Amino acid sequence: MRADLLFNLPKSLERFADFFPADAAPWEWVRNIKAALASVDFSSLDSKKDLPKNVSVDENVYIHPSVSLPPFACIKGPAWIGEGTEMRVGCFVRGYVITGKGCVMGNSCEYKNSLLLDDVQTPHYNYVGDSVLGNGSHLGAGVICANLRLDKQNVLVYTPEGRLDSGLRKLGALLGDGAEAGCNSVLQPGSVLMKRSIIFSCMAYSGIADANTMYGGRHTLRAFPRIGF
Repeated sequence: MRADLLFNLPKSLERFADFFPADAAPWEWVRNIKAALASVDFSSLDSKKDLPKNVSVDENVYIHPSVSLPPFACIKGPAWIGEGTEMRVGCFVRGYVITGKGCVMGNSCEYKNSLLLDDVQTPHYNYVGDSVLGNGSHLGAGVICANLRLDKQNVLVYTPEGRLDSGLRKLGALLGDGAEAGCNSVLQPGSVLMKRSIIFSCMAYSGIADANTMYGGRHTLRAFPRIGF
């Protein structure tokens, strides 16, 4: 399974292209986040200077000057917050996070070792750990990207070829471009949402969701194609 079946690295993050190749397995993108950030000379970048009083920012954090910051937030490095991203009250970045252009990092949301491509929407009470969220993907309020099996074994990834060992003890969700998860759903470790797939609200979802398909309880409905991703 290739990463470009799910998402393509946008122009806003092309400086990291060597770490996120199209022909790699998508979970390898999660593995490479740390290396991608290690390649950055943060001291040479013109990061945002006018920080609100109660926004805590560690060393090795780049915040594009156009980023909208809230009155209260915590950003631990290393991290890369891309152009036009909006961070909301209580946002907590735990380190090793990269966001593209035009993302929403919502109120009381937590992010750790994750890659958000362009125009990702995570507006309210989300946990995003060890995950990749594709261009234009969206998490409804309260969606959790679970990243650790209860037995602490390596996470198995659902692919068209069957379940594969990711080699990672922690791996959350892999959302393709335009994919969505409804409010209060839980995406179990290693879940894959192909492009423009939709998971209904309040589901504990585990598996691989076909492109252009809605999943809700016992019902699977073919979704109308959406333009843009």
